[in-house]
Amino acid sequence: MESTEYDLIVLGAGPVGENIADRAVKGGLTAALVEHELVGGECSYWACMPSKALLRSGQVLRAARAVPGAAEVTRGGVDVRAVLKRRDAFASNWNDEGQVQWVEGAGISLVRGHARLSAPKQVTVTDADGTETVLTARHAVAVSTGSDALVPDIDGLAEADPWTSREATSAQEVPASLAIIGGGVVATEMATAYCDLGSEVTLIARAGLLTGTEPFAGEIVARALSARGVKVLLKTHAVSVTRDAGGVTLALSDGQTIRAEEVLVATGRTPRSSDIGVETIGLTPGEWLATDDTMRVEGFDWLYACGDVNGRALLTHQGKYQARACGDVIAARALGRPVSDAPWGTHVATADHRAIPQVIFTDPEVATVGLTAAAARAQGYEIRVVDYEIGDVSGAHLHADGYQGTARMVVDEKHKVLLGVTMAGPDVGEMLQAASFVVVGEIPLDRLWHAVPAYPTVSEVWLRLLETYGRPIS
Repeated sequence: MESTEYDLIVLGAGPVGENIADRAVKGGLTAALVEHELVGGECSYWACMPSKALLRSGQVLRAARAVPGAAEVTRGGVDVRAVLKRRDAFASNWNDEGQVQWVEGAGISLVRGHARLSAPKQVTVTDADGTETVLTARHAVAVSTGSDALVPDIDGLAEADPWTSREATSAQEVPASLAIIGGGVVATEMATAYCDLGSEVTLIARAGLLTGTEPFAGEIVARALSARGVKVLLKTHAVSVTRDAGGVTLALSDGQTIRAEEVLVATGRTPRSSDIGVETIGLTPGEWLATDDTMRVEGFDWLYACGDVNGRALLTHQGKYQARACGDVIAARALGRPVSDAPWGTHVATADHRAIPQVIFTDPEVATVGLTAAAARAQGYEIRVVDYEIGDVSGAHLHADGYQGTARMVVDEKHKVLLGVTMAGPDVGEMLQAASFVVVGEIPLDRLWHAVPAYPTVSEVWLRLLETYGRPIS
């Protein structure tokens, strides 16, 4: 049994694990990444990149059809084979050679195999042929194993061999019909993509769509999906699923029966902590690894957790944000350097609490950062909600005929700063970073008046929101 020692051992070589190790190495430590699948992780091969590649072609086609002069020369739907080929390229054809080269070039050791904590600061790695290697960490172990799709306890669902997000983003053939269980981000994005690819899509949501966002966002997406032929069923749920040679049958709580070639389950995520040895150090397998804001697991001075596995914010960019703080603070603590762990400091992930940005790549898109109105009220803020129809902005008319969308800002009335911004409309994702600057920087409304939007752009909606709020007259 070979034994190897490093300053830092990272479980999981997705984008989060890569960033933890990279920051620690740049800070002066040695680090090893342990991965049993593809280096680059879920985002690179089964989530962010392939899903957005699937969505983009249909989005571009609809954008062209919304502008006279382009609309007249766009005929037919997307080229399905070309879309899938482009998707394959974005997923590097599920080959991680390029990612491995980056890891090696960054001075990080890569260990292939399944990692399990076997003692404090000790990880046992089992490779494909069963050989075990014991790795010992001088200073820290960081868990960045991510999450898996949740398959709910619906009668017959597991036995029906459902798709999860992995199968939906990597499928080589498009089913003639697809039933989707869920109303969140994966469900609505894949409903958009597979409708564009020619599937007859049924979306089954227990409540509304995108219920974690402002209500108008889910309503706009539901209308858009329905207009494109997706059967959107709300306030109902599947009570049983059966598969036969011809496909699947879903019995719903409202008495309807849905027949489809495939069924996609998109009802949430579970942490990948069930088989990584956490029980050896007194933690419960299958649970989220709760951390402080420096990403240190509660009750340990050597164990850290970043990304989905800690349950703070299940988004790749937020996991990478956590990873940068984590890698830096591990190096700082190991080498006796000052630790900046006050809110918004170098070594903390403060934005996880009330400044998380997210783009939902439906068509129209939904872009959100910070608190919704409901969340702000629940946290005790005195707020004012300001809405404006983006389609009333001159730049929106140039962008697309009949542009429809809504923008909302949630104002902290005590401090006159924005707690949150939500926009739903074509291409609003490209305006999100401006909103993130405003929320994270707590820019006072009086100062925001001096951030003049260029005319004619869709960003003029910022001025209209401020005008709707009202400027004090001195």
